[in-house]
Amino acid sequence: MKEYGSNVQKLADHLGTMQDPEKRTLYAHILVELMRQIHPNMRDGQDYSQKLWDDLYIMTNFNLDVQSPFPPPSPESVGKKPLQVPYNQNHLKYRQYGENVQLLVEKAAALTDRDEKLAFISYLVRLMRNLYSTWNRDNPEDEVIFAQLADISGGRFKEELEHLKTNGLVESTPRDKGTNIDRNRSQNQMRHFNPNNNNRPQNAGGGNRNNNSNNNNRNNNNNKNRNNRPGNGNGNGGGNLGNNNNGNRRNNGR
Repeated sequence: MKEYGSNVQKLADHLGTMQDPEKRTLYAHILVELMRQIHPNMRDGQDYSQKLWDDLYIMTNFNLDVQSPFPPPSPESVGKKPLQVPYNQNHLKYRQYGENVQLLVEKAAALTDRDEKLAFISYLVRLMRNLYSTWNRDNPEDEVIFAQLADISGGRFKEELEHLKTNGLVESTPRDKGTNIDRNRSQNQMRHFNPNNNNRPQNAGGGNRNNNSNNNNRNNNNNKNRNNRPGNGNGNGGGNLGNNNNGNRRNNGR
């Protein structure tokens, strides 16, 4: 095998000449490990280890008698072509849309509600328009899309397509009818009645008034404490002390 080189092939041929089975098995494991090091980018999985042993058996023409962790492959399996994969042969007339559009057409045809059916067909028209633009440079005309959708549906959307041609496509999609709209309404209502909302305008003024009153009370208490200090000349205690000291100085001077 060319991917391992001629030296590995010579070692594999030498294994067949060994008479001792234990020594032959030991050298076979060493040779498999050497083959693993030649291709370090391969993963160390069970399938890869089995592949290495299969390659060793192939290089020895299936005549290697060792105790390997995997059974030897059969000679008939070597060079055998793999089975052909069966592909789905779907004969699509408009391949640019794929099979999913055909499945969506069948789902839309099964709807009974007219409004929901119109919304579904409008969604199909928009989807086909985007898929058409993916594979063609020119923007498709609405008449082309409507004609191809009528052909894919087999004429089952004749009345709905005529209605959409006259009145235009429905803006809502099938999945947001009765689900997303109701969910958005409920979320908007919960925002208005949220008691933990700090952005309510009625609490803004009250919070400012409380903060102002607290600041005023703190300033008044600080002024009172300053005036009641005995060393302060501006207070009553400080003024009396200053007058007594002046009187004592006058008496001593006399």
